[in-house]
Amino acid sequence: MKSIVRVFSRFSFWWTTSYRHIVLFGVLCLFMVVLQAQIRPKQLRKEVLQSQKAPVKSKVKGKKVKAVKTNPIATPAPLATIVNPLANKNSTLVFLENSETLSFDKIMMPDVQVLKGNVRFRHDNALLYCDSAYFYEKANSLDAFGNVRIVQGDTLFVYGDILYYDGNTKLARLRHNVRMVNRKTTLTTDSLNYDRSGNLAYYYTGGKIVDQLNTLTSVWGQYSPATKEALFKKKVHLLNENFTLDSDTLKYNTNNSIANIVGPSHIVYNKETDIYSKRGWYNTATERMMLLDRSLVKQKDGKTMVGDTIFYDKKAKYGEGFSRVVLNDTIQKSTLIGYYVYYNELLEKGMATDSAMLVEWSTKDTMYVHADTLFTSKDSIYNVVRGYYNVRFFRNDTQGLCDSLTYSTRDSIVNMYHEPVLWAENNQLAGEFIQAITKNKTIERIHIQRAAIAIQQEDSIYFNQLSGKEIIAHMDSGQLKKVDVNGNAETIYYPRDDKDSTLIGVNKTQSSYVIMHMKNKKVERIVMTSASNGNMYPLTQLSESELYLKNYFWLAEQRPLKREDIFLKFPKSARVKMSNSNMDSTNKEKKEEVKPTSNKEKPKKTSPAIKTQNTPQNQME
Repeated sequence: MKSIVRVFSRFSFWWTTSYRHIVLFGVLCLFMVVLQAQIRPKQLRKEVLQSQKAPVKSKVKGKKVKAVKTNPIATPAPLATIVNPLANKNSTLVFLENSETLSFDKIMMPDVQVLKGNVRFRHDNALLYCDSAYFYEKANSLDAFGNVRIVQGDTLFVYGDILYYDGNTKLARLRHNVRMVNRKTTLTTDSLNYDRSGNLAYYYTGGKIVDQLNTLTSVWGQYSPATKEALFKKKVHLLNENFTLDSDTLKYNTNNSIANIVGPSHIVYNKETDIYSKRGWYNTATERMMLLDRSLVKQKDGKTMVGDTIFYDKKAKYGEGFSRVVLNDTIQKSTLIGYYVYYNELLEKGMATDSAMLVEWSTKDTMYVHADTLFTSKDSIYNVVRGYYNVRFFRNDTQGLCDSLTYSTRDSIVNMYHEPVLWAENNQLAGEFIQAITKNKTIERIHIQRAAIAIQQEDSIYFNQLSGKEIIAHMDSGQLKKVDVNGNAETIYYPRDDKDSTLIGVNKTQSSYVIMHMKNKKVERIVMTSASNGNMYPLTQLSESELYLKNYFWLAEQRPLKREDIFLKFPKSARVKMSNSNMDSTNKEKKEEVKPTSNKEKPKKTSPAIKTQNTPQNQME
């Protein structure tokens, strides 16, 4: 073409100088026509194809030559589907910006540009680099090979060995040694499909995502560079310097490091805490989590927490559960239950409220304690339990109620405050303050202070009664063995005939102190001081009010008969006393009319034994 330009430039000069140059110009024009006739684009393919359709007959003198049939050569199909990019409103053209060499092979690879050396494409805001490529310009797609790199903006970089890119759908399929870098997050896999239109990358042959805190691996996964959201499925494993998480399905945000648990998951924290959950979320940066659907938090020291919803702070080492929460201690063999439960691992403090219950199952006979609020804590090496307001407890051999309660393993004493009541078999013990001294997890002694009274139900009408300033009841295997009454001791008891066990009458005594000995649930003997007085009355000669001591009350209807009864609520009201009169107010006329027998002698034993009866109130479940 340069020679032609020179010819035209010289022709203008020669035309002015000599006519002979006109002839030379004509010769040159004829040469150009002949040259153009020799270069016929696509003509060769056309002729070859036509020759296959119409075989040429050769003429030979004297002989007829038969036409030779040849098999047609199939037209090679395009390597990429030819698509008009303008047919899709959202599609844009892929532009070739650089290549050291460009070649064609119209026969073997029609409509394909073969590019080699520092190849660079541009599509919208992305640049595509590679060593070599096949560019399907009509199909608006390409295949890239060697050192493949996609640069999108200044935050996203994708690397691989091979790239199959469709400019119409903006789908990039990368194979072998694939790596996607998005700021401080890196995704590596062997096969990655990246949808640039939806800005979503996914792998299906195993992959790994690494950010500043965690490393996540799975068989299948997807990642959005825009939202930083990742979804993992099948054999999901999250590795952190403090814990590991294994799951079937997991969502994770690389921006805030929050893992959303959407399938059965197991978290192991420094081999000291195991967490099992099917649904919830875990902030791996702050190590705070919300666990749903009856999740389980299990500590190395034997404590476990289960609840409908659990909020847990692993760094601060405390958690709280909501709705049907169970805090179990397998070492101490106790369980704290409530609709709200709090526990601090460092301070070893627990709290339960809203249907709170403490279950103590260290012995064969389980104890159930309820209060509006229950606290558990540690005092040095000793366990402490505190219950506040509306305390009720049940065990097969002992039941009770009070306003507040405390217990410590340091002295093994249960302290019951404000109108406490204890029941054991057919006995009711009450006062202003009660201490139950335990030994080997069973009550050994009961100390009742101020307005103390012990009542034993003889039958449906009559009750044996002891009252005084202080009562000490001695227990053995849950049975009452001895009762000491100190200060202003008063008694009412009903002796029976040894022959037919019928009631003889009612014995009423006063003394500074009284000792009652029990055997086989019966009064074996009663010991009083010398300065005592007492009278025996026929049952028919006393009014109903005279059959009871002044501070007598019977709360059989409030006694827990099974563990579910500890949740029963009773209105606050003054306890009804059966008698407001003192034995000293018994008038002389009544005494003369009844003619009582005097007991004013030295301390002695009373022979009649009191036989107890089983009543519906004593039938335990």
